[in-house]
Amino acid sequence: MDKATEQLYREREKRFIDAVQLRVPDRVPSSIHLSYFPARMQGITYRDAYYDFPKWKDAYIKTALWLQPDRCEYFPNACGMVMEAVDQKTMAWPGHGSGINSSHQFIEGERMKADEYDHYLNDQSDFNIRCMLPRFYGLLEPLSRLPPLASIGNYLPFEVMASPDFANMLRKLADIAQESVEWNKQAFGMWAALNENGFPGRPVGIGGGVPYDMISDFLRGMRGAMLDMYRCPDKLMSAIERLSEQTLKRIAAGPKATEFTTCFIALHRGADGFMSLKQFEKFYWPYLLQLVNALVDAGYTPEIFFEGDYTKRLEYLLQMPKGKCIGRFDRSDMARVKEVLGGHMCIQGNVPSSLLQTGSKEDVIKYCKWLIDVVGKDGGYVMGTGSVVDEVKPENLKAMVDFTREYGVHR
Repeated sequence: MDKATEQLYREREKRFIDAVQLRVPDRVPSSIHLSYFPARMQGITYRDAYYDFPKWKDAYIKTALWLQPDRCEYFPNACGMVMEAVDQKTMAWPGHGSGINSSHQFIEGERMKADEYDHYLNDQSDFNIRCMLPRFYGLLEPLSRLPPLASIGNYLPFEVMASPDFANMLRKLADIAQESVEWNKQAFGMWAALNENGFPGRPVGIGGGVPYDMISDFLRGMRGAMLDMYRCPDKLMSAIERLSEQTLKRIAAGPKATEFTTCFIALHRGADGFMSLKQFEKFYWPYLLQLVNALVDAGYTPEIFFEGDYTKRLEYLLQMPKGKCIGRFDRSDMARVKEVLGGHMCIQGNVPSSLLQTGSKEDVIKYCKWLIDVVGKDGGYVMGTGSVVDEVKPENLKAMVDFTREYGVHR
């Protein structure tokens, strides 16, 4: 990194940290998650993000340098060949279940049946190995034929392990694991490349999801989890508390942040419209707050994506540590967000992707001006989009970043 780039890096880093910690920076910073946008900008396919990392890295860095936000977000994705090899059932990705220029899609399913709560709660390890993993990955289906783990004692179930498909699974896993490790080295190396080009940020390997979301996303499915709030609330609560305890223990045992480091949390089922406030207070909010407090205690800055509309839940967020979190808002009423959370939590967002995709540059600038004037007043605000920018007009995204740089100076 040359001296000019290092100075730019430091300026951007200070600007972003000042906004997060509720100081007034020299101007409103911008932060953009590029998602699949670099593929369109550089003439490659979305598929390359999963199958040709050097090409994807080159496109990502070139696009970041063209756009020049203060912070260029990046979330590593898994290797397409690895996901194919393990026959992953929970995701469709570009070139596999989705078009080569279509976004990935999470495939939700009821991977824990309603009558399996007792199995999960009484012997989670047994459930994970013999039930959950085979339902997540087709390659691991032979695990479902193992006897209950508690019955194995001090012997190996060679009768099962000698079967051709079980032996094939074991042979494949070693190669697949090595390939995944090598891919992850490249993927996390993207951060170093972004840093070298003047964009602050660092990878984080700690955190977790809200327990209700984890159950809804990966085990019971949205429909199942919603029904469980009425049909078996006690068992649902026991599972939530189990997952929360495990997550908090992992954070406490993990590395502590020694410098400013964000930790991303995406919220899926807690928004207005997914559950009532009474249900939110019981099944969701206490465990989100515990997660945030644990991360803050470990020295991290939780970066919470309030996906959907959280306008009716904003007052709860005042219980989060002041000046220690970033609230990324999608479709919430931003004037109300500022009214409630201004001076308590850094606010990021929420330029609509629909506006960036279908509006004019003038429309984008008008909306960004309103955000800077209203939400950015007195600091504590980061310009960003409400959701992904895969299909937006390049000139509109550029206008958002450039206008923020020019107009967002704090006076």
